[in-house]
Formats: sequence, C-alpha cells, structure tokens
Amino acid sequence: MGAIPTQRETAAHVSGTPAHPDATGGLGGARAHATLPGSAVAPGSARALVRSAVDDWTEAGLPGAEHLTERLADDAVLVVSELVTNAVVHAGTDVQVACRLEEATGAVVVEVRDHHPSRPPRDAEAEPSYGTHESGRGLRLVATLAESWGVSFRRGAKTVWARLLAEQGADTDELDAYTLQRRLDVAGILAPDPLPSSNEPGRRDPRRAGHDRDWLDRGALSFLAEASDLLAGQLDENLVAALAGQLIVPRLADWCAVWLEDEVMGRWETPDPGGWTGDTGTGPRLARVWHGSENRIEELRRALEKDPPRPAPGPLQSGPVAHPWPGEALDGDTHGTALAYRLIAGGRPLGTLVIGRAGRLCFPDEVTGLVEDLSRRVALAIGAARQYARQATISRVLQRGLLPVAVAEIPGVHSALVYEPCDQGGPSGDFYDVFPAGDGRWCFAVGDVQGKGPEAAVVIGLARPWLRLLAREGYGVADVLDRLNRLLLDDATEAADAAARALVQQGAPGDGPQTRFLSLLYGELTPFDGGVRCTLASAGHPLPLLLGADGDVRTAARPQTLLGVIDDETYTSETFELSPGDSLLCVTDGVTERRSGSRQFDDGDGLAAALADCAGLSAQLIAERIKRLVHEFGGRPPEDDLALLVLQAE
Repeated sequence: MGAIPTQRETAAHVSGTPAHPDATGGLGGARAHATLPGSAVAPGSARALVRSAVDDWTEAGLPGAEHLTERLADDAVLVVSELVTNAVVHAGTDVQVACRLEEATGAVVVEVRDHHPSRPPRDAEAEPSYGTHESGRGLRLVATLAESWGVSFRRGAKTVWARLLAEQGADTDELDAYTLQRRLDVAGILAPDPLPSSNEPGRRDPRRAGHDRDWLDRGALSFLAEASDLLAGQLDENLVAALAGQLIVPRLADWCAVWLEDEVMGRWETPDPGGWTGDTGTGPRLARVWHGSENRIEELRRALEKDPPRPAPGPLQSGPVAHPWPGEALDGDTHGTALAYRLIAGGRPLGTLVIGRAGRLCFPDEVTGLVEDLSRRVALAIGAARQYARQATISRVLQRGLLPVAVAEIPGVHSALVYEPCDQGGPSGDFYDVFPAGDGRWCFAVGDVQGKGPEAAVVIGLARPWLRLLAREGYGVADVLDRLNRLLLDDATEAADAAARALVQQGAPGDGPQTRFLSLLYGELTPFDGGVRCTLASAGHPLPLLLGADGDVRTAARPQTLLGVIDDETYTSETFELSPGDSLLCVTDGVTERRSGSRQFDDGDGLAAALADCAGLSAQLIAERIKRLVHEFGGRPPEDDLALLVLQAE
C-alpha cells in the first residue's frame, strides 16, 4: 500500500473517481450516522449501524439499492470495523460514523471521523513487520476492498472515508490471508445467521448444514480466539453467562441457557449408580436464557426452570450429554435436539451450559466440538470472576476491620471525614482514627502506609491498636511516635515481609518483600472553656493546615521523618489553641498529590488556597468542598486513596 492519502486526496483503483462526498459538496442519497464513544464497544456498534442501514435501504427499495449485494454489505461492515478500530486505538476520542448510499451508482460510502487530527491513520508500510503482528493492516485491507479511499483534515477533526462498489469487490483468490480472515470473521461470526433451520421434525436443512461446515472450516479458530478475549474481560459471572449466550446464538444454536452452581450451597449431591439420593443445596441457578427470538425467552426460561440439568453419574466430564427438549415452550418447534455441557474449572463444577436447535435429530460433530471448547473457556471465565469476587469480598471485610466503626464525638469540636479507598490491589493503605484517651483527652490520627494489600493491612493492623494503647497509657504525642517507630522496626517489617513472601512465591524471579513505611499525623485534643488545646506531630505526612476564623491559613506542624525508617529517631510535637471557628485540616497524599497532567493539586500551595476559600463554612462543608475540588482537578477518577479529616472548634 502506498502513502496514506491526505488533505482530501483520493487513493483510487481507477481514474476519474469522484472525490470523497464531503469534499465535493455531497452526491445525494440515503444516509445513516451515529456518534460512538471511543471504547471497545465502538467497532461492534459501527458494524451494526452499517449492516442495519444496508438492510433497510434494500428493503425500502431506495434509489441505488438495486446495486447492493451481500458481498458489498459484508465488505462495508468490514471496512467500517477496521476504520473505527483504528480511530479508537490511535485517536482515543469519540467517533462519528456515517454510511451513505449513492443513488446513481449504488456505491456505499463509509466515513469515520475522530477528533485527534494530529494523529494520522497508521500506515502498515511505515512499520516493520514482526511475524503475525496485525497492527497497521487495517488500512491495507480498506485499500484492497474499496474502490477509493482517503483522509480529510478539518479544524479539530480528521475523517477517513472509503467508497465501495458492488463490482469492485475483490475476489477471494485476490485477497491476502489477513483480509480473507477478517472478512470471514465479520461475515461468519459477527453477522446473524442468514439461513434459518428447517422446522420439519427429524430433517436437517441441507443449506444450513453446508453453511455450518463451510463456516466451521474457515472461521472456528477466529471465533474461539475472539470469544476468549471477550470472556477474559468479564469480572462478573452473570455477565459471563450473558456473553456466552450472545456468542452461541444464533451462530451455533437456536437457543442456549446457562445454569450456575454455588460452590457450597448450590451443588447437587454426587449421584451414585443406583440413582439420586437427594441434594445438599438449593441446586443450580438459571442465570441466563438466550433465544434468537426475544419473544420466546421468558416462556423458554419457565420451561427450563422446571427441569434443571443434573450431572451424569461417574467422574466429572464436560459433556455433551442429551437434555430434554422443551417443546412446550417453543411453539412450532416440537422436535429438536438439546445438549448439556458441564462447566468445569480446576476440577470443580461451576454450572451447566445447554444449547438447543430445532428440527434436528443431532448436532454436527463440528458444532458439538466447538461448543465444548467454548464451554471450557466459559468455565474458566466464571472461575476467574468468582475468584475476583472472593478477593474483593476479602478486601472489603479486611478494610472494615482496619478502620473504626464510628468517629468519636469530641466535646466542643465538630468533625467531618472523607475516606475514599481506591480499591486497587486489595485493602487501602490510608487509615484514620478518632478516639477518647481518658482524662479529658481525645486523640486523632490520619496515616498512610506505603503500598496496598496484605502488607499494608499488616502495618495498619499493628499501628492502630498500638496508638490507642499508648495514648490510653498516658503517653504524650511525641512519646507515642517514638515507641510506634521502634515497634514498626521490630515487628511490622518482619510481619510485612512474611506476607510479601507469601504473595510472591509464584511471582516473577527477583520479586521480593520490601520494607513498609508509615507516614502519620497524630494529635491530641483537650477541650477547655473558650477553645481546644491541640498537640500534634507529623511523621513524614502532609502537613496539617490551620484555617483561622479570619480566613488566614498556616501550617500547624513541622516535617519529620517517616515511621519505620530510622531506629533512634526522636520526634517532637507542637501545641497551639483552636479558637472558636478555627478549623484544622488533615489529609493524605491522595489529596496533595492528585494529578492533572504534570501538575499536582498542592502545587503553588493549592491546598492552602482552596482552604482559604472555605472561611466561614462548617466542618462538613469544608470537607465536601475540598473533596469536590480534588475530584474536579483531574480529568479521570483518583488513582490513589483519599482521606481527609476536618476538626473545627465550636
């Protein structure tokens, strides 16, 4: 393929071809268009748009539609799929897709516009070839299938277009392997099955049988590869079940159903050769029913729920085994074949996949083998989704156990808390606490452990109880930090290292435990008539800010070393008074280091400026405003844990 045509120039297979319609003021004809998000769902939505448009034009008999053919429709779907994929991957913006029919010639013109004009379409010949790597082949495919194509640039947008004619479609013998495979993928996997099965009992439709075998011979491997990618991206077992139904119907079966078994309460008792002895749980749950005709789904679901599949006696096998045909739920399809596949992963049964097709005494061996391969992938995806759910549950339970049930109320002080764990890789490394220490003292802490997950949980699990114990034993702020520092060096590192070693036993060579540090802001409040006395210290933590009633903002502590770093470090504290209306803001680095490009929220004393604008607000309103400003600072959701505590003297 030559250089990519730009600036409304046309790469044409024949001379005298009209330029891109937008460049010539339009040629007239029917048009379909949509704006799609720049995400993985965009190519599929674009394919559906073009396919639906061509079908509608043909059915309506519009001018030019007499030239439309099935091959032209398939090629248009394939071209728009490649162009939208290119735009999503390399531009990353919303994509505008348009498809138009030229009345005079019957040509189909596809346009894909993104909003990153500085990034031209990728040219395959500009990159070296690395075996089977497919990056950049999309435009070569477009050039092969289109009569002409090109790129036009406008202010803030780039449009790639292609013009396809029925007589221009390349013969199969002329297509390279990649173009042929992509054509088969789109025409055979993504498009609906054009050949309905026979409704005559006991007979197999020869057209469909031949169509099945032809597709299976050419597209089965691509189907499994595509299915594996789609299934691997699901982290919810119900979504896996729904996706399995969409993959199977109508390509491989007229309908399918997925039962899921709870690994503790929902599993049938293992049968013995003499028959069933009962069940130990509630049995499998019918998670999804999918039928090519939507108006039959509910009736089919009711029929299938009455007769759930039971595993065959003997060792676990994925199947297939015969399943009763639910003829009463399928009006007109009184005869058919249903097969059940046991979903097994890691030697554990997770559910059953049932497929059915009307008008057949049996499924072809090629179909049953392909569905069995697919069922293994479905089982693995369900197992992975359940493992993720278990880990998420453990993280939530552990997170709750590491934090106080409620923030203690301090006489003469209003408090407000914002705590938003990022929930990436297990329990958060941020923590907080507000508790009574006796003798009219109240203590507060905001801390951040290096890292996340079990190692961070170990350090927090040591630090919080020790803080409370030392404070209630009467130790002052500086003494508490001294002793907690020695404790972390003695115990926390050893415990965290043990947890790290347990996690990396199956990790990459060279991965090993790391020492866990703790940044901590710890203070003590003593209310008295006319105000609150505050003593605090910061150990490697973002410094607290004091907002006076007059709007003045200043730091309320000096920086000191992280806890768990230096054995003989001595910490000091500062004491001051909170007058009525004064507010103390304590945050973690999820606030100060919130990023927007190369900038951070606290650059140029950004946090102090934001706090100064909160003069006169209550503690709760201050917390909510700072949180909102932090979220609005970046274009994406925060990538770090966020915690902030506001203490305001009444």
